[in-house]
Amino acid sequence: MATFYNQATLSYNGNTTTSNITAGELLEVLSATKTALIGTYAANDNVTYIINIVNSGTTAFNGLTVTDNLGAASATVGGVSATVYPLTYVPDSAQYYVNGVRQPDPSVTAAQELVFTGINVPAGGNAALIYQANVNRFAPLNTGGTITNTATVSGSGLSSDITVSETITAAARAMLTISKSLSPTTVAENGRLTYTFIIQNLGNTAAEAADNVTVTDTFNPVLNSLNVTFGNVPWNASSEYTYNNLTGAFATTAGQITVPAATYTQDPETGAWIVNPGVSILTVAGTV
Repeated sequence: MATFYNQATLSYNGNTTTSNITAGELLEVLSATKTALIGTYAANDNVTYIINIVNSGTTAFNGLTVTDNLGAASATVGGVSATVYPLTYVPDSAQYYVNGVRQPDPSVTAAQELVFTGINVPAGGNAALIYQANVNRFAPLNTGGTITNTATVSGSGLSSDITVSETITAAARAMLTISKSLSPTTVAENGRLTYTFIIQNLGNTAAEAADNVTVTDTFNPVLNSLNVTFGNVPWNASSEYTYNNLTGAFATTAGQITVPAATYTQDPETGAWIVNPGVSILTVAGTV
């Protein structure tokens, strides 16, 4: 709803006088909303957005354009202020509905911003755009990080553009990976082997005891005289791990492994966020 004002001027014999000011309200019959199906994100997630446009009037709106800024945000790049785009449109993901009925896919231009053209909204009806955007390297992943995504509806028949936004927040969670190495890779009978497990946390939240992280493995050949350390701290059998000398089955006790949260830095040259994983190291050594 917009308020407008108007005043008249009367001129006669070199004199002027003004009328009173009239005020009115322009009822906007077209409205829009923008919604993300899930309000949180993590690196490389695909986020599904819905833009819903409702026409409460008696005249159709045809040929509208919807422009999505893909979360455009300011960043310092190469020492100067620049705009980065933390979302990337997922090709061919757009769907277009009118009054709930699927229409031919809309015309899409995806560059730094995302543009849909040829959107029609019938009188007393609605149109919906559903599409996906990928969380890219310009998205902040730290706790409390957000992406605010704004869309603008424009076109003939509108008294002014319609702008709608949706904000999603970086998910607070651990994201663990594990890799395993062997040293030495060639060993004589009755020689000693060491397995090293590197556990990395790419998430913004530490993996704590309550997360019940465990590592299991079955060593073949079976190891004897086991020596287990976590972060250079010796572990004891039964309390911190279990091991079957006959089968080689090894398992850490739930809650013994913890992994610190990752930290994040923004590259001053590119504006991209760099993930510095939290790391914990488990080693298991034994004689074959």
